Amino acid sequence: MTENVLFAPARGSLTLAVLVLPHSSILEVASALDPLRAANRHLGHEGFRWRVVSPDGGPVPLTCGIELPSTGALAAAEGADALIVIAGYRLAEVATRPLIREVGRIAPRFALVGGIDAGPWVLARAGLLDGHRATVHWEDLEDLAAAHPAIEVVPDRYVIDRARVTVGGAAPAADLMLHLIARRHGAPVARAVAAGFLSTQHPGHAPQTAAPGPEMDPRVARAARRIEARIDAPEPVAATAAAVGLSPRRLETLFRQALGVTPGAYALSLRVQAARRLLAETRHPLAEIALRTGFSAPATLSRAVRRAFGTAPSDLRR
Repeated sequence: MTENVLFAPARGSLTLAVLVLPHSSILEVASALDPLRAANRHLGHEGFRWRVVSPDGGPVPLTCGIELPSTGALAAAEGADALIVIAGYRLAEVATRPLIREVGRIAPRFALVGGIDAGPWVLARAGLLDGHRATVHWEDLEDLAAAHPAIEVVPDRYVIDRARVTVGGAAPAADLMLHLIARRHGAPVARAVAAGFLSTQHPGHAPQTAAPGPEMDPRVARAARRIEARIDAPEPVAATAAAVGLSPRRLETLFRQALGVTPGAYALSLRVQAARRLLAETRHPLAEIALRTGFSAPATLSRAVRRAFGTAPSDLRR
């Protein structure tokens, strides 16, 4: 990870322009900005400033139904030290070609340009991530790598590479901001901010999958991570159990105690949810989605989708 000059000790104020696209999550916005607000409180001065901008200069409709006020269109971002793009759902609709061109045009005016959740897609389509290491929300890692081979896509929580920063989602965004606070104003301030949110900071190179709670048997946690990593090629429960040093029956018992489902049901749920997202968010053929989510044939996927959601795969297409 090659750090940017903004991640260096400093007494002056750092200004971020945050471009929020419609249908983003309020959690992503809060995870990016609230740690900075808390840092200012602990510092006793404005170590961080920010302004929210939107594609059309108006309020931004978020997934929860709230409209986020903005200070103007993308041109209002000029003069900030960094530009951060936050994007979530319906990217094909909201990340228009004119917007992507404008992001690419304005990017050189900032010392740092970044994307959170689906935001890296916007940077990638603007050609701003070519030749860089980058991440994106874990559900999109494979698609981003396939669509943009000039980018070294990694499954990290966040990646800082020269004048680019990419973040996998809301929780990693908080991790990034805590890292920024620590680098500019010291670890004690960052720790105080994290404590205020009852949060623990994770390093950027940590995986995006959630860490187990302290009450979860570590063998169950390892099994869950193994299942999550094999959505496209699920393995028998016996193989998962052997990999974590348990018998299949013991793994099923512990798994049910910790997560309320069997390992097989957990794997199927992940695969069906992944298929649902691909159906809703991409134009991939049904056969390709079946392959990516570990189903032997499109018909098998269709039956699983009908059982899980009570509707045909075609009805989930937007």
